[in-house]
Amino acid sequence: MAHRVSANQLSDRISRGFTLIELMIVVVIIGILAAIAIPNYNDYVRNAKMAEATATLLQYRTFMEQYYQDMRGYGVTAQTACGVPPTDARIANLNLRYFTPTCAVPNTATPGLPQTYLITMTGISDLSCHVFTITEQNTRRYSYNAGAAVAWPSSIARCP
Repeated sequence: MAHRVSANQLSDRISRGFTLIELMIVVVIIGILAAIAIPNYNDYVRNAKMAEATATLLQYRTFMEQYYQDMRGYGVTAQTACGVPPTDARIANLNLRYFTPTCAVPNTATPGLPQTYLITMTGISDLSCHVFTITEQNTRRYSYNAGAAVAWPSSIARCP
């Protein structure tokens, strides 16, 4: 006697799950989306970190200009670093996480305080190849991996 299969039993067997081909198609689609989304997200995060450098340079520039107004020069003394005392709350409030600031004021043999400065923001860790600078004339430069300096903002490259 042959076993008869009803229509309900047949539909139950057919709709039990996905085939291997269907699962492989879904995995390929997810892989393609991830291959596009992850690098774009990493670029977005890196560019967001770069904002710390440019914003901090502008803050330091403001500190230097305020110092210039008071002292008629950009000189650095034992009590100041880039026109701002190291104990100044403004420095502590910067909360830098991705860049390290440095300030260079030239030593001059002429009497009086120097009239120029160069503030540099150098990246830390995965941003170590990025360097931003600003001068007293508001000349802004960005260099990547010791490459040629270009005016910023410009396109931001990835560290190797």
